[in-house]
Amino acid sequence: MASDASRARPWDFDRPLRICLLSYRTNPHCGGQGVYIRNLSRALKDLGHHVEVVTGPPDIQLDPRIGLHRLACLDLYNPEALFRIPSLRELINPINLVEWLSVCTMGFPEPFTFGLRAFLFLRNRFQQYDIVHDNQSLSYGLLAVKRFIPTVATIHHPITVDRNTALRAAPNMMRKAQIMRWYSFVGMQKRVSKRLGHIITVSKSARDDIAREFGIPRDRFIVAPNGVDTSLFRPVDGVERDRNRVIVTNSSDIPLKGLHYLLKAVKRVHVIKPVNLVVIGTPKENGRIRHLVSELGIGEIVKFTGRVSNEELVSHYARAWVAVVPSLYEGFGLPAAEAMACGVPVISTTGGALPEVVGDAGMLVPPGDSDALAYALLEVLRNQEKARTLGVKGYRRVLKNFTWEQAARKTVQAYRETIRDHHRPQQTQN
Repeated sequence: MASDASRARPWDFDRPLRICLLSYRTNPHCGGQGVYIRNLSRALKDLGHHVEVVTGPPDIQLDPRIGLHRLACLDLYNPEALFRIPSLRELINPINLVEWLSVCTMGFPEPFTFGLRAFLFLRNRFQQYDIVHDNQSLSYGLLAVKRFIPTVATIHHPITVDRNTALRAAPNMMRKAQIMRWYSFVGMQKRVSKRLGHIITVSKSARDDIAREFGIPRDRFIVAPNGVDTSLFRPVDGVERDRNRVIVTNSSDIPLKGLHYLLKAVKRVHVIKPVNLVVIGTPKENGRIRHLVSELGIGEIVKFTGRVSNEELVSHYARAWVAVVPSLYEGFGLPAAEAMACGVPVISTTGGALPEVVGDAGMLVPPGDSDALAYALLEVLRNQEKARTLGVKGYRRVLKNFTWEQAARKTVQAYRETIRDHHRPQQTQN
């Protein structure tokens, strides 16, 4: 297929590339994957490359210059029809059947089944692309794709960190068993990633952690930090910041995100001075976050916004005095970079790659330490000059280090190295 076409012509390694991006789940508002695909694809296009995106659910808003191919699936995690029962006609398809049976037994099959569907989609189209770039599905189907076309993958962080944190927070053995079943795809991702010649990741910290957790040599990685859409996330003139307002952009009940430590810190701060916490998003109705808010008696000073648009998020940043990233671990830390791009001072933990993103432009505290978070909050809330200085330093740091153009250029470097290695044996034979 594509390999025959490649042998038919000398390879021009400097010409614009024809890129196919794969992403099994592309929520454009949260979760990182949709944000990554939307912005990276646009930046690659701006550099002059041809870009097409192959995705699973939900819908993603791409630059109109970019081709979009959405693969049909059962979409069993659609919140408007969560875990629906498929029709018999749908289950005639063997991939759909595998997906449904795995969900019925508390598995998470989307990465695996998306990879199979992606291979079936691509098998007659390999000649249309120079490179396939997988966004952390790491499915067995990717190994089939790799036989015919240069293939690289982004691993944002080792998913084993999420699994292990969830296991530590599990209240009983039954819950631990459920978590292990949910994360059963991790074994597949480890095996597939070991067979890829090149891997893109978004920070040095993530590179080191993935190399250790997945058993992959560090020299296979290319670090291409994420960017921030600075045309969207930027300081807003004419808006007065609320001296008591704290913002956090993750309402998740997932222990890894550390929101419960921030809630405890806000409780401590509130005893000393007025404070209001704005939480972007909505936690589970009967989840641990809502229970903790009630238990701490801070319902009057904590506001959950529900889903907001990017424009509304920027408006929230413009009114906030300080942004907090309380995560126990991040492979990059896009919320920190977005807050910095808006000129908001940032308090972050040192979990994972966050120190690489924040640097000396924010206050860093140990992960999982509510007392340290409370102390840092009081320092920034009380000190107007410190808040101003951190906001300016953060804004400048983003412009210097974390634009999507920079991310795209480093990603193209990974593409060209992958293509060279893929074609080198063929050129030697010729």
